[in-house]
Amino acid sequence: MPKIQLGKFEADLEYKDIKNVHLSVHPPLGRVRIAAPHRMKLDTIRVFAISKLGWIEQQRKKVLAQERESPRKYVERESHYVWGRRCLLALSERDESPEVSLRHTKLLVQVRPGTAANKRAELIEAWYRSQVKLAAPELISKWEKKLGVKVEKVNVRRMRTRWGSCNPASKGILLNTDLAKKPRECLEYIVVHEMIHLLEPTHNARFVALMDRYMPNWKHRKRMLNELPVRHEEWGD
Repeated sequence: MPKIQLGKFEADLEYKDIKNVHLSVHPPLGRVRIAAPHRMKLDTIRVFAISKLGWIEQQRKKVLAQERESPRKYVERESHYVWGRRCLLALSERDESPEVSLRHTKLLVQVRPGTAANKRAELIEAWYRSQVKLAAPELISKWEKKLGVKVEKVNVRRMRTRWGSCNPASKGILLNTDLAKKPRECLEYIVVHEMIHLLEPTHNARFVALMDRYMPNWKHRKRMLNELPVRHEEWGD
């Protein structure tokens, strides 16, 4: 991926089939990325990005200050978040089918004897994914009526740099597995955010106005989502 120098910052530059240039800052190290239309000249992109240096620096400070979980080992009494609550992992080994369940503030994980940590991690990851898949349809149905749109397809998977995405052409939305770790209000915020992209594909003034109209407290929910601990990992491309 080509890079562009912006003073003391270096940004990754990607040309895409879009109408407007998009600027973003990603954890964990505050990597700056620019997505630009194919025909936009490099000098035009650089001028735009330099005009946003103050915003870039502000966003990088937020990213670098964000609290992170210590590396997970998936062992007895380890802390894990479920719908915004801190839960303790209760591990049991039985010669039965593996399963995960939640009981009050305990995340019950049953595995076969000798199951490796990476397999325990995969089991819990699949459970988080199932939680988002179970919770999303009711929210989507609720907001389809409010927004007057129709979501044709919903997928859930782990994403490193996004909480969600929307494909207006196929009317499909994609949700991050890790949303099951955040308060349910955060999942609803992301669902609404992506569904409003069916009305307005870009993050322009109209998009913000629609968010303000349909979810007046969306900025509070966004802060809540971004202030909670996130995974301890190196996020790549």
